[in-house]
Amino acid sequence: MRRVIGSWLDGPKGALNHAREQGDEARPKWRGEQLGLPEDGPGAAAPLGKRALAFLIDIVLAALITAAFTVPNYPGDWSLLTWFLITVIPVSFFGVTPGMAMLRIWVARTDSTAMVGPLRAVLRCGLTLLIIPAVVWNFDGRSWHDRLSGTIVLRR
Repeated sequence: MRRVIGSWLDGPKGALNHAREQGDEARPKWRGEQLGLPEDGPGAAAPLGKRALAFLIDIVLAALITAAFTVPNYPGDWSLLTWFLITVIPVSFFGVTPGMAMLRIWVARTDSTAMVGPLRAVLRCGLTLLIIPAVVWNFDGRSWHDRLSGTIVLRR
């Protein structure tokens, strides 16, 4: 069981230390190596900074779109619905949110080359609302919402 959840409980450095205990052949050298991803360039695991900035862009865009429909009142919780829609629909069919498209990162399934699909996109979005699944990472650069939905965020 430690092998399955240990990296989540201990964090990325704990996962790396655990891999070092197993010997040099088990130690990953870069994020995504265990998944067969390149170290850098297109197809490599997206860095945390780009992911966070893409999320911020999506939140601001959702607030602005909602504000356009609720003027002169504040958007309130309606911006969550807008954020949900601009996250789930594009990720389902194209693998990107507007913020991700601007920063040239995208969501891909880890089990095939098929599109992410609505069920996985809704699961990712719902878990992002809980915040904790989106901010707890393993050494491969995947958070809980990525692992539970079978996805990873990559560079383009």
